[in-house]
Amino acid sequence: MKEKATSPNLMKYVRKSGCASKISPGDLFNALCGLDIPQDENTIVGIEGYEDAGVYRITDDMALVQTIDFSTPTVNDPFTFGQIAAANALSDVYAMGGEPRTALNIVCFSIGFFDRQILKDILKGGAGKLKEAGVSLLGGHSVDDPETKYGISVTGLIHPGRVIRNTGAKPGDYLILTKPIGSGIVSTGIKEQVVDESMVQEMIISMTTLNKDASRVMCASRAHAATDVTGFGLIGHLKEMIQENVGVELFIPAIPVFSKAEELASAGVVPGGLLKNKAFYEQNTIGNPGTVMDMIIYDPQTSGGLMIAISPDDMGSFETNAQAAGLQFRTIGRFLDEPKGRIILRSHMPDRM
Repeated sequence: MKEKATSPNLMKYVRKSGCASKISPGDLFNALCGLDIPQDENTIVGIEGYEDAGVYRITDDMALVQTIDFSTPTVNDPFTFGQIAAANALSDVYAMGGEPRTALNIVCFSIGFFDRQILKDILKGGAGKLKEAGVSLLGGHSVDDPETKYGISVTGLIHPGRVIRNTGAKPGDYLILTKPIGSGIVSTGIKEQVVDESMVQEMIISMTTLNKDASRVMCASRAHAATDVTGFGLIGHLKEMIQENVGVELFIPAIPVFSKAEELASAGVVPGGLLKNKAFYEQNTIGNPGTVMDMIIYDPQTSGGLMIAISPDDMGSFETNAQAAGLQFRTIGRFLDEPKGRIILRSHMPDRM
């Protein structure tokens, strides 16, 4: 009889396909293409816009914001993994400007491989984040699976007229990012046992931080558009923001990155999802940073920050609100009228912003 693992080595059974083992953007696009999607007149935001969550009108003053997200472990500690997975799922509602209210757990776990206490710790970590967010856990579903996965289906509330979509950025708007990138690379480093504890802790602090404050600052500052940076990487989610409506210039030196992520990427320690993202999205970029950042900007994230489009006229308000909330952010780009649908990679900062 196989001896059960009692130590929290959750990443032992995780494939190298990426921090969340996501289907590649190209394959997902092909799978969804041509589907007859059932919707009615109360669907405000559906599947067609690649939005972070769906929105469904209940009354003239209230709509539901609904999402589901789960992932394979990004760290070995089960409690921390539960925290990260919960924060990641809640982020989709925050990105739309909604207030999460209820949740359902989704868990894949094998008692044949791991001790029950590990499962309990995962669920405990997730429940703690839900409590921090003011969300009620109503139940869930479990499947026996040797590759551990955990996540949450979240329902939130929002006024139908206050939904913030991933599109809507206007030429001249600034592009704000509220968390560093590179977590997929660091997670791969954890699995390959080539990272130290300080690198892990830096990533954990960021990934377990809710995007609640970022969402409230965004909503108070009349954001034109927003999304969270997750499995398709910074470039993939930025492409969703611009679609074919506007362009954007991305200031590579301004992008915050986790410590040693550049060193790891230079050594070839990258998740498979990064390579899939790069293959699919790099056709939408112009220029080359000339550094390893040409890889990191495609890195798949779990529980990443919000990317927000803010008018120059509202930047003062955003900065004031961010300071009051203790929110860290960087201005990493600027939206353009042309070239539509393209991301210009700038290797230097502009003289004036």
